[in-house]
Amino acid sequence: MMKLIKRFTFGVALMVATAVPQAQIYQWQDANKKTVISDRPPPSSSAQQQKKYSAETPEAAAANAPSLADREMDFRKRQKDAREQAEKSEAEQRAANDRQEACVTARRALQVLESGERVALRNSAGERYYLDDTQRAAEIERTRQAVQTNCRANPVR
Repeated sequence: MMKLIKRFTFGVALMVATAVPQAQIYQWQDANKKTVISDRPPPSSSAQQQKKYSAETPEAAAANAPSLADREMDFRKRQKDAREQAEKSEAEQRAANDRQEACVTARRALQVLESGERVALRNSAGERYYLDDTQRAAEIERTRQAVQTNCRANPVR
């Protein structure tokens, strides 16, 4: 029953659309310098400044409109572009968070190294050893470079 109603409604709309002739709108100024807009042409005596506007017929509008497949393809392209943009911004946000975290870690490590306290590290066998002065200087230099690399755009905390 619903299909029948939909078909009937579509048929009526189609008949109305095809029955409407091509609309033309006229605009002119009358003798009192008043602008008149009408669907009828102006009298020849007041045709000083006349403009004629014509609307497209439904057939012409349908011929110029993109097809359903084109609209679907455009919609899917916009969806894909939006998804790619969201993924890109999310990846940039993750990278910025990673840089921020690396910056904080490097600054803390530099602070510990420059404090003068004894620093113990573990070797590959898991044994603890303490840094001597040359190792400390090398670690400080390496950590300063890490701070400089990771904290470029980050404010100092």
